[in-house]
Amino acid sequence: MNIVVLTSSRADYGIYLPLLKKLKSDTFFNLKIVAFGTHLSEKYGRTMDQIVSDGFEIDTKIETLPEGDSPEDISNAMGITIQKFSHFWAIEKKQIDLILCLGDRSEMFAAISASIPFNIPVAHLHGGETTLGAIDNAMRHSITCMSKIHFTSTEKNARRVEQILNSKTGVYNVGALSLDNLKDIKLLNVAEFKEKFGIELKNPVLVTFHPETVDYEKNEEYVNELITALNTIDKQILITMPNADTMGNLVRERLLSFAANKDHVFTVESLGTQGYFSAIEHCEFMIGNSSSGIIEAASFGKYVINIGSRQEGREIGENVMHCSIKTEYILDLIHQIKDRPRLNKENIYGDGNAADKVIEILKKF
Repeated sequence: MNIVVLTSSRADYGIYLPLLKKLKSDTFFNLKIVAFGTHLSEKYGRTMDQIVSDGFEIDTKIETLPEGDSPEDISNAMGITIQKFSHFWAIEKKQIDLILCLGDRSEMFAAISASIPFNIPVAHLHGGETTLGAIDNAMRHSITCMSKIHFTSTEKNARRVEQILNSKTGVYNVGALSLDNLKDIKLLNVAEFKEKFGIELKNPVLVTFHPETVDYEKNEEYVNELITALNTIDKQILITMPNADTMGNLVRERLLSFAANKDHVFTVESLGTQGYFSAIEHCEFMIGNSSSGIIEAASFGKYVINIGSRQEGREIGENVMHCSIKTEYILDLIHQIKDRPRLNKENIYGDGNAADKVIEILKKF
């Protein structure tokens, strides 16, 4: 089976990783990887290099990153992505049995949209999820409508996909792929993390905050509220940089400015899958609006303060606490964490065997 895997960011590649390893090692599959989006950008860490260092070959690189981060820039980039992928699909369509895609970003929506006139079957990971504070919600559900096979992360999400399609055909709840990484990746200890990233972890607060893309005009207010809260806590802080979303540059600049000349605050563009999971393992708790706080953090037994509405609508475990992006609400939850019970590391998003389930289903297809 000739499978083309689309990856546009460090985040989706990290989720794909356990499945990519199994696809590569199984002679039933002929794996081809197409890297686009932030993977090719020096600004965002040139994360395609991580794909190569992990032993994979990138068969095609497609430049699609927007020049700026305004709504017009994002929309223009979607149009450019459709044009470039339409050319790619026209050349490659006879050599492709299946396109494998993940998630909900605008560039992924554009790439899949371009494939539809060519009638190439699409398999979609993480459909059915809901994120009310991001335009990703519309992108994800649209990709669901354009796909033939659906691998969801929970049973509830599988039911939602069936509702969107008005059909149960091709819908499979396999769990979250990213949890498979926890079985396969050796986490770094504190000394190894320092050697690799130059940061000596001291039970930090791990912060991953992305712009909200529905009420994007409020992102300046939101990042200021977050920074005010972070500025009042006496803890080491490790911040990972935001995605290439609407007003992402403003959020990035404010976070970098906050961290400047502070010995206890560190910023990292990309930790990679191993580094990021190691940071979760060694952190005290997490703050932000990343899906990693919703999906992976429970498996580490870590509390998450999920701020704003970017992830609103996703299923959550007992470790996740929601609040508005207001300084006083964030600080109130920070103070509550020390009195909360120890978590048991149970995770509603699966058992870490999603890749094997996907492989089994694809072979039947």
